[in-house]
Amino acid sequence: MRILVTGGAGYIGSHTVVSLLEEGHDVVVLDDLSNASAEAVRRVGEIAGREVELLEVDVTDEAAVLDALQRVRPEAVVHFAALKAVGESVAQPERYYRTNVGGSLNLVKAMDAVDCRTLVFSSSATVYGAATQMPLTEDAPLGATNPYGWTKFMVEQVLRDVATSDDRWSVALLRYFNPVGAHPSGRIGEDPRGIPNNLVPFIAQVAVGRREQLTIFGDDFDTPDGTGVRDYIHVVDLAEGHVAALRALAGLSGGGRGAGARAWNLGTGRGSSVREVVAAFERACGHEVPVRVAARRPGDVAVSFADPARARADLGWTAQRGLDEMCADTWRWQTANPQGYASA
Repeated sequence: MRILVTGGAGYIGSHTVVSLLEEGHDVVVLDDLSNASAEAVRRVGEIAGREVELLEVDVTDEAAVLDALQRVRPEAVVHFAALKAVGESVAQPERYYRTNVGGSLNLVKAMDAVDCRTLVFSSSATVYGAATQMPLTEDAPLGATNPYGWTKFMVEQVLRDVATSDDRWSVALLRYFNPVGAHPSGRIGEDPRGIPNNLVPFIAQVAVGRREQLTIFGDDFDTPDGTGVRDYIHVVDLAEGHVAALRALAGLSGGGRGAGARAWNLGTGRGSSVREVVAAFERACGHEVPVRVAARRPGDVAVSFADPARARADLGWTAQRGLDEMCADTWRWQTANPQGYASA
């Protein structure tokens, strides 16, 4: 199948391109490189043994998106291209709505114009808002607590409405939990710009000497060790979930009708506390990671983890890699690339 991957030069996108190539698909990457590196795409080609075409296009440019799809003529699209920092979304909401929602509308319009109506959308567990009933199932009430989360919520609704209005559409709404890790080769991994927003890349930068210490926000939650518990998933497991979703959409379509829009959680179904993650990373790097404890951040919940049963039943997919493997692969990437792709 010929597949266009928007945001395919980014962290999750680049790993998914590897998995798609390993599955035998032809892949073209569309990315504006605003928060990614062309080096990642080059290394994906190195891992897969074949060069990957990169189109440098901004999804907010409607004409450029249409031109790209007319050139590529994809049979399916995997859509990652979006801004993703929660704090930044609070400070710059208009930018987030324009890029995440507006860019998705441009993509859907262009897909329809080239008769491509199979889409895998990179959503997020943020669409569950401040839910406290665990584990989270796909039928849990939806909402959001920040503009980033609302953009994912809104794009999901747009895609459901599109699929309802035209039964030729097949859409997978994949709700991620906390992606971590790196490709086992150490050639591609997470390369955040500026200060990392997520726990594991921050720990990695402390462990490699780029930052002085890790701040744990709150050690008085109602959890076994007082620190927040989250569902961490290896990025390669997550990438394989996208391949499984494409396979499932193809199986659910037929007779000129699509599969409609369906949501699946991609998580492990298990939670790990911040201190457990730190301990696992210390095992991976072989030395202590300095930490300090600060007050809780507003809005942080004690526990959040997925119920991945629907993905197991419908997609035949389950996460295979544990926390120690996530940390070991992250450390391999970080030590080989201490400044990320800039190390090249």
